[in-house]
Amino acid sequence: MSNALSTGTDYPLLADRFRPIFQRIAAGARQREQDRSLPFEQIGWLKQAGFGAVRVPRQFGGAGASLPQLIYLLIELAEADSNLTQALRGHFAFVEDRLNAHASSDQQRWFERFVAGELVGNAWTEVGSVKLGEVVTTVSQRDDRWVVNGSKYYSTGSIFADWIDLFARRDDTGADVIAAVRTHQPGVQQQDDWDGFGQRTTGSGSARFDNAEVEAEHLFEFSTRFRYQTAFYQLVLLAVLAGNGNAAVGDFAEQVRQRTRVFSHGNGDRVSADPQVQQVIGHASALAYAATATALRAADPAQRAYLARFADDAEAERSANIDAELESAQGQVVVAELVLRLTSDLFNALSASATRSGLQLDRYWRNARTAASHNPLIYKQRIIGDREINGTEPPYIWQIGSGAQHA
Repeated sequence: MSNALSTGTDYPLLADRFRPIFQRIAAGARQREQDRSLPFEQIGWLKQAGFGAVRVPRQFGGAGASLPQLIYLLIELAEADSNLTQALRGHFAFVEDRLNAHASSDQQRWFERFVAGELVGNAWTEVGSVKLGEVVTTVSQRDDRWVVNGSKYYSTGSIFADWIDLFARRDDTGADVIAAVRTHQPGVQQQDDWDGFGQRTTGSGSARFDNAEVEAEHLFEFSTRFRYQTAFYQLVLLAVLAGNGNAAVGDFAEQVRQRTRVFSHGNGDRVSADPQVQQVIGHASALAYAATATALRAADPAQRAYLARFADDAEAERSANIDAELESAQGQVVVAELVLRLTSDLFNALSASATRSGLQLDRYWRNARTAASHNPLIYKQRIIGDREINGTEPPYIWQIGSGAQHA
């Protein structure tokens, strides 16, 4: 059973496989940020090392990591470069879906692809003034083949990937589906046109599909999608935020160690010995610690939901999915506030010179603010409150589009 399911592994041993790569990734993170250079090479290092297969069961050649262990590993990667963790969010979500699908149908072929280093991107959000709930991207059958037509935005990580996890609608039945589309074909065009002020090297641009082919066996009914998917997407963003916070503390601490100029009204002849500066770094470190601990704790019920999928206990699975959704939302509210605070407060440890563009210290706040903006905190807070007061089951799926007055 332990080999057939991803129940966990020796985390220090697992992390030691990737930490030298994380160090190499971190070494160039500041320059990539300044140049807005996409990390194709760095993603390649992770692919070759089998990073994308850490959740695949050991029986099929993966590491068999639990979900909390995956999140911990993604936090470590985000500490090296938070953009890479977010770029791989779509991949690990698709892996998670195939892990759950294995309960009812053999997914060995997909597991083999993941172990071979193949990565999956993401393309769900429609382009333009689409009505709420409307899906313009279509899958249709033409001349005995299935093709996809449409445009997507926020296609995070797809530009680095071998496959795209694409949300579309069948034109014959009207059913919503997931199409696993190969990226390396003439019908797929991708652009790095994300223009946000943070997380700028995630490859989160637009994708266009012009009669892009998709095999029939790579069409999956959306209704079969793993239940805790929204919670999972949020857990990865928690890893992005927590790792980003850890990196900020380390970078600012290094700047304090190197600083020689002091203020006449300061508390010492070295900045590193100034008790108030030490307090700033210490408080930020504590906030980063709390963010990491919260992210890891929030991953526990998602792992329970995964295991319950194989236990033939519908009530246990439902309960775990509710907990996964709620705890990921609770974690989102807290972690976002902690990391946004610490990435701003850390500037109190230095002076105006810390704002120099060459240092790129502002990237930690910009990246945190961007990651924290993906799923509006105010709506998650309301959902949590509704559960606490009225026992209301949280929504598992949500969409974005034009409201009724603009339809």
